[in-house]
Amino acid sequence: MPRPFRINILKLDPFLLALIATVGLASLLPCRGQFAAGMEWITDAGIVLLFFLHGARLSREAIIAGLGAWRIHILTLAATFVLFPAIGLALRALSHGWLNPAIADGLLFLCLLPSTVQSSIAFTSIARGNVPAAVCSASASNVLGIFITPVLVGLFLMSGSRGGFAADSLLSIVLQLLLPFVLGHFSRPRTDKFISKHKSILGKVDRTTILLVVYTAFSAAVIEGLWHKYSVGDLAWTFALNGAILALVLFITRWTAKRVGLPIEDEIAVVFCGSKKSLASGVPMASVLFPPVLLGPMVLPLMLFHQMQLMVCAVLAQRYGERPSN
Repeated sequence: MPRPFRINILKLDPFLLALIATVGLASLLPCRGQFAAGMEWITDAGIVLLFFLHGARLSREAIIAGLGAWRIHILTLAATFVLFPAIGLALRALSHGWLNPAIADGLLFLCLLPSTVQSSIAFTSIARGNVPAAVCSASASNVLGIFITPVLVGLFLMSGSRGGFAADSLLSIVLQLLLPFVLGHFSRPRTDKFISKHKSILGKVDRTTILLVVYTAFSAAVIEGLWHKYSVGDLAWTFALNGAILALVLFITRWTAKRVGLPIEDEIAVVFCGSKKSLASGVPMASVLFPPVLLGPMVLPLMLFHQMQLMVCAVLAQRYGERPSN
């Protein structure tokens, strides 16, 4: 029913509330000293476990099922790793003098991230789109993002005063992201049944890890004076620019899919897989790529974008799904 659907969309995601509460806790009671060191160790362990599970969840059967839809995959990857970064770079270039540089960097980091998997597939299904192709495109984006995002961050965000893309950053990426992911994927013969049986529990690992990273990130940023540098006006700009980026990408992906003559089911997969950014991958990646003092400003735009993309895409999926059947 349309009316109950709209009411549900306007409800805040419980995870968003948990993120807000975590930021509030870090602002009032930031972790310091030995406690902060312990939290960083726990967070690093959580990131390793998170990417191990990402690899273990990646089904080869799902990949094979959608491999034939190559035009969908090209458009999705182009949106994720070409269109989004171009928008982020253009925004940062045009923002000098009127936008807080921390916001511009955070928005650019958001634009360099891979797409989501679960929500892209879920919205494609609701919209009656090409689900096998969406599974393949979203999974490919997420996997390739483990390689591509750090390279893009090294090119566009880790320069000048940040000292470039250092060898220790590369080692952290390999040990905390790539190696656990590969080991997780090759563990599937032994872990597949357990993961399938405990999906709800394993889903909580994702969210718990993100909350740990957010708490440690914002603790370090608060100690360094985050809220003195990031005003209410800055938050308003972040929200407005997030909305503009999402609207522009949704328009371009839909327009491009129509221009190349994709059927409506394939268009839907391109729109939903190409327009989103992954909070589950982005926050842990930021923890590996950036020093603690930069993490808060880097992930704040992503946290806002996460909720915005869910609400907007839920409405769009419902409208696609209400079209007449052929």
